[in-house]
Amino acid sequence: MQMNSGSGGTGGFGRRAMLGGTVGMALAAAGLSAGNAWGDAPFHDDPFALGVASGDPWPDGFVLWTRLAPQPLAPDGAGGMPPYSVDVQWEVARDERFRSVVRRGRTRAVPELAHSVHVEVSGLQPGRHYYYRFRAGGVHSPVGRTRTAPPPHSRPKELDFAFVSCQAWFEGFYTAYRHLAEEDVDLVLHLGDYIYENAIDAMGGVRNVPVAAELRPEPMDLVQYRNRHALHRFDPDLIAAHRVHPFAVVWDDHEVEDNWARDRSKADTEPDQDPAVFRQRAAAAFQAYYEHLPLRLPNKPNGFEARMYRSLRYGRMATFHILDTRLFRDDQPCGDGTRSGCDERLTPGRTILGPEQEQWLHRGLGRSDTTWNMISQQIPVTQVDTDPGPGQAFVMDFWDGYADARRRLFKEITDRSVSNPVVLTGDMHRHLAADLKQNFDDPESPTLGVEFVGSSISTTKDGVDLDPSGARLLAANEHIKFTNFQRGYVRCSLTKESCRADFRVLPYVTTPGAPVSTRTSLVTEAGRPGIQPA
Repeated sequence: MQMNSGSGGTGGFGRRAMLGGTVGMALAAAGLSAGNAWGDAPFHDDPFALGVASGDPWPDGFVLWTRLAPQPLAPDGAGGMPPYSVDVQWEVARDERFRSVVRRGRTRAVPELAHSVHVEVSGLQPGRHYYYRFRAGGVHSPVGRTRTAPPPHSRPKELDFAFVSCQAWFEGFYTAYRHLAEEDVDLVLHLGDYIYENAIDAMGGVRNVPVAAELRPEPMDLVQYRNRHALHRFDPDLIAAHRVHPFAVVWDDHEVEDNWARDRSKADTEPDQDPAVFRQRAAAAFQAYYEHLPLRLPNKPNGFEARMYRSLRYGRMATFHILDTRLFRDDQPCGDGTRSGCDERLTPGRTILGPEQEQWLHRGLGRSDTTWNMISQQIPVTQVDTDPGPGQAFVMDFWDGYADARRRLFKEITDRSVSNPVVLTGDMHRHLAADLKQNFDDPESPTLGVEFVGSSISTTKDGVDLDPSGARLLAANEHIKFTNFQRGYVRCSLTKESCRADFRVLPYVTTPGAPVSTRTSLVTEAGRPGIQPA
C-alpha cells in the first residue's frame, strides 16, 4: 500500500481548510453544513476507498457508515474531498443483488465530519441478514452485509460473536481480520485501541511502506487524528471484516493517548499536561473516532463530552453491557505503572466508571432478564498479581488500581443475583481466562463469574505461546486458568447451557498471510460459574 505524500488534492481539488466551529458542528449533527453543496459531481478516484461498515444492531435496524475519501491519506485530513457537502444515497435490501430493496434514502456527507455518513436504519425484520450500499457522485460503494438482532423476548438457540482489540498498524498486518471476515458470527465487539497514537517511522514499521511526513508524528489535533484513523482504516483486511459483520465499538486509551484518565494526560513533557490543553486534544480524538466508525447519534461526542457506554440486547440470550473505563475514571494511583504496597489503590470511593455510568451498569445488571450478561470493557477486572513471589504487585491502570470499584461491582452481582456474568476484555495483548473470585486471595472463595481476555490483532508484533510474563501470571494467580501471548481474537458461542470461548491465534503478524488456529477452547456453564475445558 503506497502512502500518498502529495498535496491531497484529487480531480482538481487543492488543499482546503476544514470548516469548523460551534455553528458548523451544530449543523453537521443535523446532516447540514456551513459550506456549499457539491451536488452529484463525479469523482476521479474511488470515494469509498475506506469501505463501508455497520454497527450496533437492534431488532429493527442498525447504523450504516461510510466516509467519502477518494484519497484517504491526503495530509490535510480532508481525504481528497472539497470543503462542500455531498449528497449520498443509501439502500438496504434483502438480497445481495438489490432486487428486493426494503429501505432507501438520501443524506449528506459534510466537511465538518470529514464527509463521514452515519445512517440509522429502522423498521426492519429482526434476526435476519440484510445487504446495503451507498452511492455518491455516480459511484456505488461495495455491498455490505449486516444482521439485525433477534426479537427482544425471543429465545435464540445460539448466539455467535467475536471480540477484538489493539491493532497498532505499524506493528503488524491485519491478517486476523481477514480470517474473522470468514467466520460466521452475528456481532464483532471492538474493545478498544482501534488506533495507536505513537509516532511512526518513515517506512511504517513492519509494514515497510513509505509514510508521508505529515502522517508520522504523534497526533495532537483533529487533522492529525483523522489521518491516523485513515492510516489504520485503509487496510483491506480490516475493510473486509467491517463489510460483512456488524461491529459494536468502544475506545480505550490509545485512541487519545496511552493511559489517559478523564482529563489527565500520561505524565510526559507534552503541552497536554495542562488539563485544559488535554481536553482540547481529547475532543479532537473523540470526533475523529466517531467520524471513522459505525456509531449512533447518541454516541456522537460534543467536544470533550461523550457517552460511549450503552447496551445491546440479543433476545433472552444475552445483554452486552458496553463500558467506557477511560473518560470518567479517577487518576491512576501511586503515579501509575506497576506497584507493590500502594495503599491508594484501596481508597474507598475510587471509581473507574464514574458515578453515573456505575449506577447505569448496576441497574442494567439488576434488571436484566437474559441468560448471559456480557460485561464488555477494556482492562482486566480480575486480580492480576505480577509477582510470583511472596509479595504482590499490581498494574495501577487495571481494575486492581480501583479495588473499591471492583468490590462494589462484585457486591451488586451478588446482591442482585445477576445471571451468568461474563467479562470480556482487551488491552493486555494476550489471551487470558480467569475465574472472578469474591476474594482473590482466598482460593476457596466463591466464584462469581468468569473473564475472557482477548489478545491483540497486531500490537507487540509476533508472539509466543507462553512468554515469561505469562508464566509468572500463572504462578502468581491461581484463579487465572490460561494465558497465551500470540496475536489473534476470541470467538464465542452462547447457548442457554453454556458460553464457549475459542481463543484464535496466528503464528506471526509481521509478515502477511499467517494461518489461524484455535489454541484452546474453554467454557463456563450457565448457573455454574467457573472456567472448564470445552
